[in-house]
Amino acid sequence: MGFKSQMEMQTGYSCFTTFFEDFSIADKFGVDAIKDTYARALKEWKSNYKYLTELVMILNWKIWQYYGKNDGLAIVYNELWQKADTYACEHLKGEELSYYYSTTD
Repeated sequence: MGFKSQMEMQTGYSCFTTFFEDFSIADKFGVDAIKDTYARALKEWKSNYKYLTELVMILNWKIWQYYGKNDGLAIVYNELWQKADTYACEHLKGEELSYYYSTTD
């Protein structure tokens, strides 16, 4: 069973973007590819609150995927998660922020 399937079984959340796959590909090319994938995803989707929410969730799941197995990648994903979470909390308002909090809770 793949990691994405395990996430859905554990959380009940079904991903609708390709963010998990995009970052999984970037993982194979290293930190620069991960950061580039993050920058492109945020630039493209920061104005769509549902996509932004899923981006934050995927970054968090990637932290846990690598925690204790590859601390370097876990640290990179944690840094990117913090940036994306801060961005979402500062820019989402009203129902969009409520969606963010209820989905990421």
